[in-house]
Amino acid sequence: MGEILKFKRPSPAEKHKGKTLCKSGFHRWEVQKEQPFDVKLGRLVTLYRCARCGATRTEAK
Repeated sequence: MGEILKFKRPSPAEKHKGKTLCKSGFHRWEVQKEQPFDVKLGRLVTLYRCARCGATRTEAK
């Protein structure tokens, strides 16, 4: 059986949902579970990924 296709185009509100906060610098950072910690130059490094847009950042503690 074939896949069901949507014929209705998403509205601009649905298409850009959650992206306006990230563009303004308000990301929702979550700790990346696949690589929780990485030792680099003798420091503990944590990898964060935004739940809305998928941007990544690292933080050394």
